[in-house]
Amino acid sequence: MNENRDAMHAHPKAPALPAAPAVLISEVGPRDGLQSVRAVMPTAHKLAWIDALHASGLREIEVGSFVPARTLPQMADVAEVVRHAIALPGWTVMALVPNLRGAQAALQAGVHKLTIPASASEAHSLANVRRSRAEMVAVVREVVALRDAVAPGVPVEIGMSTAFGCTLQGAVPDDEVVWLAEQLAQAGVDEIGLSDTTGMANPVQVRRLFQRVRAAIGDKTGSAHLHNTRGLGLANCLAAWDVGVRTFDASLGGLGGCPYAPGASGNVVTEDLVFMFEAMGVATGVDLGRLIAAREALKAGLPGEALYGFNLSFGMA
Repeated sequence: MNENRDAMHAHPKAPALPAAPAVLISEVGPRDGLQSVRAVMPTAHKLAWIDALHASGLREIEVGSFVPARTLPQMADVAEVVRHAIALPGWTVMALVPNLRGAQAALQAGVHKLTIPASASEAHSLANVRRSRAEMVAVVREVVALRDAVAPGVPVEIGMSTAFGCTLQGAVPDDEVVWLAEQLAQAGVDEIGLSDTTGMANPVQVRRLFQRVRAAIGDKTGSAHLHNTRGLGLANCLAAWDVGVRTFDASLGGLGGCPYAPGASGNVVTEDLVFMFEAMGVATGVDLGRLIAAREALKAGLPGEALYGFNLSFGMA
């Protein structure tokens, strides 16, 4: 036990990054994408894909989930993947942790940031993590206490799923989202992002909810994790940008998202999101040509998997 604590006390900090671009694109394909498909990408292919993503200039990546391998065999190699990713300079490597045990393992592996799932919908919370919302707030307090004790330089962020609606519960009232955001902020997290888990959001709702959450918790309001299941992904990203959101989750090729909507992409496509912002004159720091080239590494690791995107012939010098 003492050896583990010593290892976590020596936890490396995220590397100093160059001047930030106007918007931060956080690539979530290696976690949100891979855990949403049946195939298990071989570790060597996963590392090659991560190398290609790094070469594109991305500054943040979610590389996996620290969950039991029997639950998600796609994540069985997550510690090895983290160690590989943190050796690449100039970006922040984060991983999802659903509980204290996952957080301990992630910190021991050396992640730069922890992200914890918490659902705005009580029904989804019980189905997804088998805990009520109040129980998840208690879990978050435990993880924050661990972080404070052994790795105080590691941020803890929340991805608040089903913030814009839930296929199990239906509508999720804004007041419920704000209430949970306030509870999580009081628990000591650094950021709270809002996630559109099944693509139910619309631009008016996105603007309203981010503004309400920011009014309640201020600068702890974090990223937008928006899905394109119903075709409004980019429109919702633009709406979030309009009200001050500057970090956006996306997945190369739109991998993953909602597995229950056949023929529809789930996550916002990273390539399309980068193209939109760059076309607007908003710097992302990402080389679109290299980002599109990274699709080849993804295809090699998941042959036959459906990928999406509208900028496949676009190249940048």
